[in-house]
Amino acid sequence: MGGGVAEMRRGITVEDRLLGRVDGAHPGPTLVCVAGLHGNEPAGVHAVRRVLSRIADRSTGMSGRFFAFAGNLSALEVGRRFVDRDLNRAWTTERLAMLRRDGAGEGSVEDREQMELLAEIEQAIRSSDGPVYAIDLHTTSGPGGLFSAFTDSLPHRDFAASFPVPMIFGLEELVDGTLLNLLSIHGIVALTIETGQHEEPEAIDRAEAAVRIALVGACVLPKRLVREATEARKRLARDSTHVPRALEMRYKRDLEPGDGFEMVPGYRNFQSVRQGDVVARDADGEVAVPESGRLLMPLYQEQGEDGFFLVREFSPFWMGVSVVMRRSGLARVAHWLPGVRRLDGSDDEVVVNKRIARFFARQLFHLLGYRQLEDAGDELVMRRRRFDEKRYVERPPEPRSLDGE
Repeated sequence: MGGGVAEMRRGITVEDRLLGRVDGAHPGPTLVCVAGLHGNEPAGVHAVRRVLSRIADRSTGMSGRFFAFAGNLSALEVGRRFVDRDLNRAWTTERLAMLRRDGAGEGSVEDREQMELLAEIEQAIRSSDGPVYAIDLHTTSGPGGLFSAFTDSLPHRDFAASFPVPMIFGLEELVDGTLLNLLSIHGIVALTIETGQHEEPEAIDRAEAAVRIALVGACVLPKRLVREATEARKRLARDSTHVPRALEMRYKRDLEPGDGFEMVPGYRNFQSVRQGDVVARDADGEVAVPESGRLLMPLYQEQGEDGFFLVREFSPFWMGVSVVMRRSGLARVAHWLPGVRRLDGSDDEVVVNKRIARFFARQLFHLLGYRQLEDAGDELVMRRRRFDEKRYVERPPEPRSLDGE
């Protein structure tokens, strides 16, 4: 592995959305890698090309398939996050149904990009003869951004544990419409990996390391055939030093057109801040953080919908507790708790009265594998995450078509 400034020049031309494919000699899992979903994040594209050039001769020992796709070709060419709209905020069932019904037609550039990428991913899923894993490679506009994010069900967490980087829990509660969320609810064991700052040469090296680890973690290649996997883990572990292993999402600063948001210069990912610290300014004046924690993804680029996130460290001990609770099936009887009832017509959704269950509501339900859908004042609506059972760790879920729910 070795980085180069020339590789990180702004704007790259990608001729084919399929960056490469390697078919193993034996049946097995499928690993799908998506890079460049945002056009100003080319590190993943360069990294995947490196990996493809070095594993093609190892297919005889490979089980299953490896696919690598470029995300937003039009935005990659101009070096911008997107052309008309963010391609990683519209992977909802409703949006996909509309695109399938109406087609890209005269829609946005990203409508066409999304339809083409969707078709490629669905073809990869249909061709699989085993479980499907996916990694979505990204970079950030602020320095120090090496971490993973995932939907916190047991098989996803098990896959994420293969990567020695900080693990971010709860992103799907604050950000809608990501490709990660769509894949996760359809039985694909998916993970987002952020590998550094956009134009940082080391971001390519870290992305390359992540792909190599994913090939082994998904059991597509045995460790003995990915000679660089051990070094890859050492590299990511070294670059994650002094950052906690587990952090939970606490807050997101939404942006609106014309609000004049501008981050104060100099902040890094995972930098500690205290409640009341002024970290940005907008049309109304100073923007202060609402609680103490660590900054994540401070916005230092022209385009974006999120000014910054706040995360808070929690002990990995609680990850072990949650695994025990979920394997024991406690989530299925959560509605027996005081102040909790099932949502009418649903076995997986509950309504939590915060006045009665105020001492355990959100935290306990996160341990049980629920995600927050709505905070309606005195009540929380929580839904149990799909595929969050012991059997899906022992055998990952079967992938389903991305059509509908």
